[in-house]
Amino acid sequence: MEKSETIAIPLLENEHVKELLAILEANNAPDRKNFFAVLNQVGAMERQLDAAVKELAAMRRELNEARELAHPVKTALQNAVKTLEKNVAVLRGRLDAVKQNVIEGCKNAVDAFKEKGISALHNVARFFKIRPLLEAMRNNLTENIRFDEAAISKIEAVSTEYHEAGRHVKNMARALTGMESVRDAKSAGRLTRALEAPFKTERSCFVSMKRNVEAALSGLATLEKAAERKPSIRKTMSALNEQIAQGKKEAPAAERPRPVAHDGR
Repeated sequence: MEKSETIAIPLLENEHVKELLAILEANNAPDRKNFFAVLNQVGAMERQLDAAVKELAAMRRELNEARELAHPVKTALQNAVKTLEKNVAVLRGRLDAVKQNVIEGCKNAVDAFKEKGISALHNVARFFKIRPLLEAMRNNLTENIRFDEAAISKIEAVSTEYHEAGRHVKNMARALTGMESVRDAKSAGRLTRALEAPFKTERSCFVSMKRNVEAALSGLATLEKAAERKPSIRKTMSALNEQIAQGKKEAPAAERPRPVAHDGR
């Protein structure tokens, strides 16, 4: 199976991942629950990113078919969707790298188990080089969430100014006819909601993904701390051998029997 095909399969359905999980479960490994939790978080990221891709694709189709939108508005929305699709594509690449490292780590862990037994998996976290990748994803998500929130705030500010200006014009006309002024501006209209929609869609997805990334990092930290508390078999045997050697040095040497003195008879 090619690398691209391997990545396309959901992580928990990968053969190497399933094999390692089965080994940990069969041997009642203490790390199995935390390890499975980390994999679940990565699986959740996959599903959230897939949902974002589908929603943005649906928006693009609707915009292409829309006839009632003014040309500048339609163009602005199409450009916004393209930008957000690029953001999603970058995250897809980062997530694929995480998945590839997990798969390679599972394969190496299974090989180690077959060679040395369950003791080789006492520190299962050492097989996975995903912390830097997850941290990069978290930073990327944080930046994109800020970008979306800034865009939403700007759209809302412009909308408020527009409706406020409309209220002033309306009140001038009402004053000329002796009618009471309108105090409140209209709430965000259809156009504002349409302009905000792509950014709100992406923000919702990325906020959820960031929670999963942070949960995965937390689970990884738990695995790493657990490994630090467990002395390795090699260290334990080395310490035991040192104690035995020290004991031999400190034990008193057995006295040799003294020769019996002869009186010459």
